[in-house]
Amino acid sequence: MTTLSYADSALSLLPPVVAILLAIFTRRVLFSLGIGILLGAVLITDFSVMSSGQYLGEQVVGLFWDDGSINSWNIYLLGFLILLGMITALITVSGAAKAFADWARTKIRNKRDAKLLTMFLGCVIFIDDYFNSLVVGSVARPLTDRYYISRSKLAYLLDSTAAPICVISPVSSWGAYIIALIGGILTAHGFTDSGHLSVFIQMIPMNFYAIFALLLLLCVAFMGLDIGPMRQHELNAQKGNLYDEAKGLPPGANTDLPEADNGKILGLFLPITVLVFSTFYFMVSSGGDALADKGLEFSLLGAFENTDVASSLFFGAAVGLASTLALVLIQGLNKSYILQGMVAGARSMLPAIYILLFAWTIAGVIGQLETGKYMASLATGNIPFALLPAVLFVLAGLTAFSTGTSWGTFGIMLPIAADMAMGTHTNMMLPMLASVLAGAVFGDHCSPISDTTILSSTGANCHHIDHVITQLPYALIVAAISLAGYTVLGFTESLAAGLVTCSILFVITIIVLKIKVNRRA
Repeated sequence: MTTLSYADSALSLLPPVVAILLAIFTRRVLFSLGIGILLGAVLITDFSVMSSGQYLGEQVVGLFWDDGSINSWNIYLLGFLILLGMITALITVSGAAKAFADWARTKIRNKRDAKLLTMFLGCVIFIDDYFNSLVVGSVARPLTDRYYISRSKLAYLLDSTAAPICVISPVSSWGAYIIALIGGILTAHGFTDSGHLSVFIQMIPMNFYAIFALLLLLCVAFMGLDIGPMRQHELNAQKGNLYDEAKGLPPGANTDLPEADNGKILGLFLPITVLVFSTFYFMVSSGGDALADKGLEFSLLGAFENTDVASSLFFGAAVGLASTLALVLIQGLNKSYILQGMVAGARSMLPAIYILLFAWTIAGVIGQLETGKYMASLATGNIPFALLPAVLFVLAGLTAFSTGTSWGTFGIMLPIAADMAMGTHTNMMLPMLASVLAGAVFGDHCSPISDTTILSSTGANCHHIDHVITQLPYALIVAAISLAGYTVLGFTESLAAGLVTCSILFVITIIVLKIKVNRRA
């Protein structure tokens, strides 16, 4: 029996804060998450040892079996990781990854082009952030390795195109979810004449963090703006150390697999293409079936709003694996190589799976402690109206950072932002909603317990905490620029003024960073 004595209080912040700080200072992710989980369990059970043990057992079982049925979301997502690991390993064993790297060497002229191509792929594959990070990582890794780009830099490229693109794309799992939330909020407040999609599109230029995170990423890729810990990782990569080997193999890595000499580029692009289109098909199909069950007409946006993302990823990966197997069999690859690749590929995903399981567990603990609600309650005090967009941005960022979920932050903070706008100035509702979206993505980018951050590390084959530490300075720079923009927007009630402020600060920042980088060169 759980007592929830410390739910929705300042003490509810303790488990995530302890876990995050331990992860940063000890670099031991599983240990840190485990301590956070234990601390949350004793708080929930009012320090009862027996009840804490029972509670933890329920949480672990709940990862796989929940409310009398299989926890399909978790199972499908874990299955997707394993299948993708197999696909990646088979592409490596077949020699296709090596063939792609050799081909790219003749077409891609330098490191800058390799980074720009990775960013381009991240912007094109926008249907889901998990899918983006893992698939683009599989395609780009042979190329970035060839040009000695650190795995930390690759993880930053993946993470900073995943969520920022998805949060401003209506045809994505994120966009559909946000449109559904906003639609419900607008209807509840009597804005029945506003088209939900048109409102979402109006909010895109108000999402300062997403816009300037992408612009900063472009400048980093184009100008080589390596700052903070990222600079050392890039220097190490130039010596051939793409990741910190002292920490062992990162999640998803397969360094000891044999590679065939007759690999073709088609062996990489065809499986990935099949994977992309199959996943898209299953997302639309599952969403269409859900619409039909509700008696609603089919629409692409409606399908994405009702899609089953996890099962679509799993079945898309299953089709992708089948196509990969067909190609390696046609290639005449040794059967023992195929088996070795599949086993090694599945095994390579185990570290990422362990981290995800711990992250999901602490997310459940944090959810029961109502940490997010406590964070949201801080915005309901006597705050000057002009500061509300900036305050909501900060609180959404802290909530996402503490809970590790941007989607959960959307669900908690968006209704609160709407209520505050209705109580003050309805014309500022959309900017305030947009500031929540921006803050949630910022917090998600910084959080070691975020599943999207974990999967970006996995897609890049990068040690997780190395990715968090190296991405943090870039995220903080964009957050500071965005905060200034929302402050100006709040006082002037002008989107143009906010964008101009962000743009001026962004240009100044890039100039300063470029001068510092040149001095170090």
